[in-house]
Amino acid sequence: MSVMRLLVLGAVRQHGRAHGYQVRNDLEFWGANEWAGAKPGSIYHALKQMAKQGLLHAHETAPSPAGGPPRTEYELTEAGEASYLELLREALRAHDQRIDVLTAGVGFIVDLPREEAVALLRERVAALEGWSEEVHQHWMPQTTPADWGHIGEIMRLWIHHAESSAAWTRGLIERLEDGAYVMAGEGQRSVDVLPEGMDNPFR
Repeated sequence: MSVMRLLVLGAVRQHGRAHGYQVRNDLEFWGANEWAGAKPGSIYHALKQMAKQGLLHAHETAPSPAGGPPRTEYELTEAGEASYLELLREALRAHDQRIDVLTAGVGFIVDLPREEAVALLRERVAALEGWSEEVHQHWMPQTTPADWGHIGEIMRLWIHHAESSAAWTRGLIERLEDGAYVMAGEGQRSVDVLPEGMDNPFR
């Protein structure tokens, strides 16, 4: 999965219409330039490519009265909306996503209805539990990691990752079921990434 596609579509969507600098600023505040390689060039390239692919509609704006250059503003097309939600659902559902993809998915989880988000996360827990069981059954039959020497540490790592990731996911499910966050369809929420008057600490 392209984490850049998910990040850029999600950042544009939260504004309704956004120009490249807004998208860049939001993603830099998230630190996505570090954990997802969301560098300025990659962001602007993704915007232009997705506009060509029909996922974004590009609006040419007039030059500012102060003499600045015109900016292109983007908004999701119907195809872009469908693609975004598909990417978001898969980021939350799959147990084997890279951490940058899961991080992006969690960042946009509020764009889903609460019940759907919980259901997707339950799928993730079930997949993690299945993976852990598979490692136990097929990779360590009739033996223990110690019998494998240092290679046994790989099995320990896989199982530890699956168990800890499932525990974190269960915690998120519990918080969502307890009413945490304003989810899709539950009312207005701020689209501002930075609180008013706060400077971006990552710049």
